[in-house]
Amino acid sequence: METIILAAGKGTRMKSKLPKVLHKVCGKPMLQHVIDAAKAAGSSREVVVIGNGAELVEQTISNVEFVLQAEQLGTGHAVLCTKEKFANAEGTVLVLCGDTPLFTGELLKKFVDKHLETKAAATVLTAEMPDATGYGRIIREDDGSFKKIVEHKDANSYERQINEVNAGIYCFDIKKLFGALTKVKNENAQGEYYLPDVLTILKSENEKINAFVTDDYTQTLGINSRVQLAEADKILRQRKNLELMNNGVTLIDPATTFIDSEVEIGQDTIIYPNTYIEGKTKIGENCVIGPSSRLQNMIVGNNVQAQFCYCHEAEICDDVIMGPYVQIRPNSKIGKKVKIGNFVEVKNSTVGEGSKLPHLQYIGDTDMGAGCNLGYC
Repeated sequence: METIILAAGKGTRMKSKLPKVLHKVCGKPMLQHVIDAAKAAGSSREVVVIGNGAELVEQTISNVEFVLQAEQLGTGHAVLCTKEKFANAEGTVLVLCGDTPLFTGELLKKFVDKHLETKAAATVLTAEMPDATGYGRIIREDDGSFKKIVEHKDANSYERQINEVNAGIYCFDIKKLFGALTKVKNENAQGEYYLPDVLTILKSENEKINAFVTDDYTQTLGINSRVQLAEADKILRQRKNLELMNNGVTLIDPATTFIDSEVEIGQDTIIYPNTYIEGKTKIGENCVIGPSSRLQNMIVGNNVQAQFCYCHEAEICDDVIMGPYVQIRPNSKIGKKVKIGNFVEVKNSTVGEGSKLPHLQYIGDTDMGAGCNLGYC
């Protein structure tokens, strides 16, 4: 299975100079969430269609192939731009949107497996949406099989009452996909080449088309505005907190604990409220972190206590006690059993095992041995 990810849109409703797909959700760009989910589902190759802010997207995202859609003429045109990349490909291609970061690799794998099991030419993922405004509607035959997709702007009053919607995720037989794309027309309200029209074309050629309904519509939510960005961030953080608690981490108040998606925390660690743990931070077992602390891209050992601390791009070894009001700055290493008291800042320094920095100190560009005790002068 290979994957095409559509990420060329301008995202005008974000009102941002940053390409929409690079806005972060739970600590990483929404496009990266989509790529990671595809890989988790078994994708062997990801081709990303870019347009708006293409250069910045290429600088930010790695380990994928890029194709430029110079003029945005619709989703069908975007996929057609990848034709040369798949000239010799056979089998299955998964088509995803770069602004839908909430679906999981588990959902995508079930979706792909269903497509392969039924030997369909194409399968579309659908969802029962409480408010279907703006979404393409799934129109079914009398026997419940797939008939067509009608975009919201092209739908009549009856079709707009349907709440089963197109989630914008597809599986195709690669050869049949590109064969049908050449027949897509732009005779619609937007004047664009719609990818869903491929399903209608394939169906008219007596190919088998499936519609797979997910039981969790929230995974299919896309992001078009800052409001939706905040909603998606909340969902992913709740998901991350639940994962950590199920694996033996105590969160005193999950509602005021903000942990990024790639953070790792060991068993029996306790996280107090108003704490932010960001980036690729790794925290060991039996630690007590917070309240009111922020850790960014940190390596933290076992049995560490840190309250009212800001630590970034540094390492804290086992059995360290810190706080309150401590800042550990980049390229610092705090050795085992070190004690750091209130109002202490450490920058680009190594503090040896068992040393003490009781209070009111700045330690900068220093290599300190073991067992030292620095008083305030």
